[in-house]
Amino acid sequence: MYDYDVLVLGSGPSGQKAAIAASKLGRRVGIVDRRDMIGGVCINTGTVPSKTLREAVLYLTGLSQRDLYGSSYRVKDEITVSDLAARTQHVISRQTDVIRNQLARNKITMITGTGRFADAHSIWVDGGSGRESKVSADKIIIAAGTRPARPDSVDFDDRTIVDSDGVINLQAVPRSMVVVGAGVIGMEYASMFAALGTKVTVVERREKMLDFCDDEIIESLKYHLRDLSVTFRFGEEVAAVERHQTAALCILKSGKKIVADTVMYSAGRQGQTDDLALEAAGLEADRRGRIEVDLNYRTAVDNIYAVGDVIGFPALASTSMEQGRLAAHHACGEPAREMHQLQPIGIYTIPEISFVGKTEDELTDSATPFEVGIARYRELARGQIVGDSYGMLKLLVAPDDGKLLGVHVFGTAATDIVHIGQAVMGCGGTVDYLVDAVFNYPTLSEAYKVAALDASNKIRNITRIDG
Repeated sequence: MYDYDVLVLGSGPSGQKAAIAASKLGRRVGIVDRRDMIGGVCINTGTVPSKTLREAVLYLTGLSQRDLYGSSYRVKDEITVSDLAARTQHVISRQTDVIRNQLARNKITMITGTGRFADAHSIWVDGGSGRESKVSADKIIIAAGTRPARPDSVDFDDRTIVDSDGVINLQAVPRSMVVVGAGVIGMEYASMFAALGTKVTVVERREKMLDFCDDEIIESLKYHLRDLSVTFRFGEEVAAVERHQTAALCILKSGKKIVADTVMYSAGRQGQTDDLALEAAGLEADRRGRIEVDLNYRTAVDNIYAVGDVIGFPALASTSMEQGRLAAHHACGEPAREMHQLQPIGIYTIPEISFVGKTEDELTDSATPFEVGIARYRELARGQIVGDSYGMLKLLVAPDDGKLLGVHVFGTAATDIVHIGQAVMGCGGTVDYLVDAVFNYPTLSEAYKVAALDASNKIRNITRIDG
C-alpha cells in the first residue's frame, strides 16, 4: 500500500537511530535529506565540527600542556583558519562515510532532496532538478533538527556578524570577538577563541551564565576564562550592531560600545519546520518551530512522530539518538523501556564541564540533606601527568543512606568520567561502592574514590557527634 513502512525526515542523530531501529525490526525504511547534509547539523555545522575545532585549538595552542612546559608553550605560533579547518573537514568526511555505510548496511534507502508533506502519509521530495517526486509511508518520523535563531534586527553577513553555524567558516582568526549569549554554545565558542588569543567579550542579559550548572564549577570556569582575557558583561543587552569596513560596533542598551572584528550571536535555536508544509498533514509548530509530542514522541497525528531538537528540550545529540530509537519502536508496535531519567549534560568549554543528577542549589531548595565529597585533579597522579592542576570532581551524597544525588566534574575528560557516577546512580549504588571499588592507577577515574572517601569521612564525623 505504501512505498515505505517508515519514512524519516532528516539524517541527524535522531533520524539515523530511528531509521536503523526500524530497519532492525524488519521494516522497509527510507530517509530523506539533502546530499550536503548527511548526518544533519550535528555532523556538518554543529556538534562534531565544534568539538573537533576544540581539539585542534587545544593541540595547536598547547594550552593543556602549559602547566608542564610553561606559559609560553605552543605547538604552532601562527595558527590559521586552514590549520583548524583541515582537522574539522577530515572528521566530517570520515563521519559522513560512517553514516552512509551504516544506512547502506541496514538496507535503508537514502532519498536525496528536501521533503514537505503532501498529506499525513505522503511526502513531496525536491531533489533539486526542478521536478518533485512523491513517496508514501505508513509511519513518518520528523527529525528535521534546528538552525540558529537569528534576530530580525541583526544584519548577518556571515563574515563580520555570524551565528553559531557560520562561525566555523570564518576566513581568519579574529583579533577580537563579541559573543552575544552565555548559553552552552556561546560559552563553548568563547573559550575556544579565547584560547586562540582572540580578545573575547561575552554579553548576557541574565545575571549569570549556565545557571543550570553547579555554582562552584561555574565560578571555576569563569576564573579560567578571565585568565584567558575574557570579559563578561552580565545584565546587559545588545541594542544594535553596526557593520563597518574593518570591524563591527556593538552598542549595548546601557550605552556601552564595544568594537570587535567579529560578533557571534548565540540566541538559541529555531526548529527547521518552515518548509515542511506541516499544515498539509494536520500539524503545526510553535513560534520557535518546535512540534509538540506525547511521551512516545507521537504528534497530534497518530502515524506521525517527531524526535530530536525539533521537539525542544533537552535538544542534545545524546538524548536525540535515544528518542529516535524509542519513537521507531513505538511506531513499529515493539515494546521498549522508557528513557532513563538520569541524563548527563556535557559542556565542551575549555576546561570542560559535565554533570548528572541534582545541583547543590536544587537540593537546598527542596530541603534535601546532602554531604559533599571533593577530589581535586592536582592530588591525583594522572592529573599531574596530563598537566591538569585545576580539575575537580564533586559528589553530592545523601547522609542517611549514602545514595549519590549528583555528580559534577570540571576539567580534563569531564564528559567521559561523569558516566561512572551516572552508572552507579542508575543502578541505585551508594558512596560505599566507590569507597570499596579498586580503580586503575594512575587514572582520573580515581577521583571517585577520593571524593567518596571525603564524603564518607564527613558523614562519619557528623554521625559520631550527632549520634
